[in-house]
Amino acid sequence: MDYIGVDPTHAPLPLQAPPRGSRLAHRARLLADRHAWTALVVAGSACVFSFGLVYVGYFAHVLRTARRAPSRPAGAGCLLVFGKHAPGGRIDGDFQGRLQRAADVWRQSPARPLVLLGGGFGEGESEAELAQRRLLAAGVAADATWLLESGSRDTLQNLRNARALLGDRTGTGPVVLLSSRYHLARCALFARWLGYEHELCAAEPALRWTPLTLWRIARESACVCWVDLGSRWARLVGDRAMLARLG
Repeated sequence: MDYIGVDPTHAPLPLQAPPRGSRLAHRARLLADRHAWTALVVAGSACVFSFGLVYVGYFAHVLRTARRAPSRPAGAGCLLVFGKHAPGGRIDGDFQGRLQRAADVWRQSPARPLVLLGGGFGEGESEAELAQRRLLAAGVAADATWLLESGSRDTLQNLRNARALLGDRTGTGPVVLLSSRYHLARCALFARWLGYEHELCAAEPALRWTPLTLWRIARESACVCWVDLGSRWARLVGDRAMLARLG
């Protein structure tokens, strides 16, 4: 369920959320979308005909964003904390790192609203609900300004739903997008599409130069290449249906 607000008894106010299906079913729906296939063909063709240079450019962009992103926001705007798949309620190291950073950022500016993002899949608590429980345990005040977005299944849905949820409650300055370093370039791309004034905040103090991190950056680069070139193609040919999927 989605929640807005938490009172001192930790009892949030519920909003209706759609039922959560499986992660595999969500991916199948995405891959059944003709717009997704059009974007994939466009991006794949660009990479092939450029002998991979297009992909290398996106990899460099994602890597640069991951390396340069600050771990402390400059402003006091609303803090958007991206969730992560947590099967069976098990929070992994990346997700825990995001929550630790969120608690630290909130302590610096307790007046800023906290927006916890992520619906998850299957039964049990959503990613947003898990995040709230961990943040309360980490000392974030129960009477902080909480906004829980539990209806999304991916990063674009996270930000689209948060935009509707926030209204004019953005705090002071641009919203702060907090996630793992490898994920920030995608967050920033979608935020620009949706008209967010934003700044980035990395969960990790610095980029870890490990094979797993580089693999994740490579995977994110493919995703950013896919959706960015697909959106550029849609604008070029005037595909309004495809562009409507982005806003």
